[in-house]
Order: sequence, then structure tokens, then C-alpha cells
Amino acid sequence: MNPDSTSPTHNMPFTDSPNARSKSITTAELDTFGVLNRHAAKNPAYQVGISEDKGVRRTMEDAHSFVVDFGSVRGQGFFAVFDGHAGKHAAEWCGSNFHESLLSCMKRLGPTVPIPDILNQTFHDVDESLSRMCEESNGKIHSGCTAVTAFLRIEDADGHQSFLPPSPDTDDLGSISSTDSNGSPSASNDEDSPKKKRRSLTGSRIRNAFKSLSGSGTLKATRSKSPINGKSSAEGANIVVPPTTARRVLYSANAGDARGVLCRAGKAVRLTYDHKGSDKQEAKRITDAGGFVMSGRVNGVLAVTRSLGDSSMKEFVVGAPYTTETELCDEDEFLILACDGLWDVTTDQAAVDLIHDVEDAQLASQTLLKDALSNHTSDNVTVLVVRFKNVPQRGV
Repeated sequence: MNPDSTSPTHNMPFTDSPNARSKSITTAELDTFGVLNRHAAKNPAYQVGISEDKGVRRTMEDAHSFVVDFGSVRGQGFFAVFDGHAGKHAAEWCGSNFHESLLSCMKRLGPTVPIPDILNQTFHDVDESLSRMCEESNGKIHSGCTAVTAFLRIEDADGHQSFLPPSPDTDDLGSISSTDSNGSPSASNDEDSPKKKRRSLTGSRIRNAFKSLSGSGTLKATRSKSPINGKSSAEGANIVVPPTTARRVLYSANAGDARGVLCRAGKAVRLTYDHKGSDKQEAKRITDAGGFVMSGRVNGVLAVTRSLGDSSMKEFVVGAPYTTETELCDEDEFLILACDGLWDVTTDQAAVDLIHDVEDAQLASQTLLKDALSNHTSDNVTVLVVRFKNVPQRGV
């Protein structure tokens, strides 16, 4: 990001370029210290790859973000893709700030609030921040973006994080529960799989309950300053190393048609829901609110029915996400997060099949990007692949 560029609101610098800018990607050996978009070359838990291209569009309005060892816990991770429309600002802001808002919500809401509800509140907070940005810019910044996010969390068997040391700077960040949503479809396309143990799907129904919670600021990841057993420390930052008995739970949340797909034993498992005007439940919600859907577009304008930003259409195009919760097992090989620039020209299973034998996450993301471009996608394309380590050897 250009440090000399102007900053209209929220201390977020936007360049004069019409293209969205994601924070530059850097690499560390192991400890990333929570730095945004920093790979850990020796990360024992997963590998991240990201590829992007503006395609045939004149400008690039996508952004992305990832944080290795998110929340200062070894093996945790945050991953996201934001697909902008009507300008770059919403996607660019989310790429730089969404992870901070999630950390803030985890800190503020505390250990009793389920992670899906924390993700829901994070989407709500980000949506409000973008609306304020639009208002403070006198409508000059009025864009929106779809979003797909994933939080890989390390938990105890009971869904807590008792391995975190008791201190003012580190909290047990919540137990797990899940409920159906009155605002999201509850159907899953893989409920017939007997291997999807402990997986639950939950939507967003606490938006109104959390509206009374104020505070749009974000907190950076806090770390204990004193040496504690079970931690590796450097540069004044301590990383909690969970016990080997801990489980990995993947929480996903999306608004719009950016999509997340998990590869489990070679099978594509969709973790998200496409919020489009062609969806009957979404169309009914919009008409019940006084809007209309014409030619698959909300009020004849926007093709997605949920997004972050788009403040002028917020009455109909809500930011409430669809969330899922999946306990990872040894059969889970990789995760794909991508905007509709990929999914418009390929299926979930075709994407999984294409990179199933590509062990390197970066090469896998490049392979999917090239495939989308060769299939003449008409949109920007951003692909993020998370390759989980220690998967079973194929053919064994």
C-alpha cells in the first residue's frame, strides 16, 4: 500500500488506482507474529497458496487475506477472499481489516459465545464500518463485496481452548454450538455422508440481537509478555502450542456467491451457500422487505442478495452470513476459497479433481486460476488454496 496515498476514513489508505490492493505477501521460517499475508515456510499444520488475475475486466476489484497461527495459536488460521463490485474500496478494506474485526469480536464477546455467532457479529461489524465509510465519504465510497471466510480453530474435545494460559491477554475464545437460521437456507448438499461427524450447519440469526453492541474499533492480536510453558517465543511474541490431542474445526462464513469447497477423500464438500437473486428463498426475503428481483438482480441492479457494503441497498442486500462448522479429519486434504470468477466456469468437483494430486498449495491455486482463464471466465479471479499437512498417502 502506498503510504503517501490519501485516507478518507477509518485510517484506511486507498490508492488512486482503480485496482484493489491486498497486503503484500511475505514469508517467515515459522513464526509470523500474526502479520497479515505472511507465509510460514515451516508451518506444520497447512500450506497456503493464492493466485489472482483481473481477467478480461478493466480493473481488479478482488482482495484476499490470510493469517498463519491466527490468534497466536500454533496451527490456527484465517483465510478469506473478497469479491468487490461498484468499485474496489469495500473489498480492499476487508482484505486489510476483516481479520482484525474477527479478533476484536472474539475478545469482546468472550468464551460463552459460539464461533458461528462470533463470525456473524464480525460480518455485521464490518458491514456497519463500510456503511460509515460511505456516509463519511459523502457517497464517494459506495462499493460492496461478497465474502468467503474460513477460520481454522484448534479446540479441546469439548469445544473450548483450555490449553490457553489464564492471563488478561489470552482468553478461552468460546465453546461450540450451532442452530438453524431464520435467514439462511439450512440444507446441506452432503448430509448423506456418514463421515461428516459432528458437522453442523448454521446461519445467521443473531444479527438483531447484537445490534445493541457498539464499537467499531479493532484490536490487534494480544500476546502474553511473560514466558509460559508450552510456548515458543521470539521477538517478544509468544505462540501457544496446543496439545497433540486437540482437534481442528473449520468454521466458514460467506455472504454472496464467493464459495468455499473442502476436499474430503477426493470428494468436493461445499461449505458455503450462493446468495443469488435466482434463489427462491432469497428472492422471497427481498420481496417481503419491499424490494423486487428482476432478471436475477435485486431491484434490477445487483446479482447477489447478500454482501458487505452496498449501503444504499442494505434494506434488501443484507450482510448476514451463512456459516458452517466442520471438524477436520485425516481424510480432509485441502480447502478452496474463490470468487465466482472461478465457480462460473467450473464445478466444485471439477475444481477438486484438477488439483487433487497437486501437493504444492501455490501451484494448486495457479492451476485453478489458469483453468478459469482458459475457460473464458468473464470476471476477476482470485483463488486461495489451503493444503492441510499429514494427509494419508494416495494409493496406499
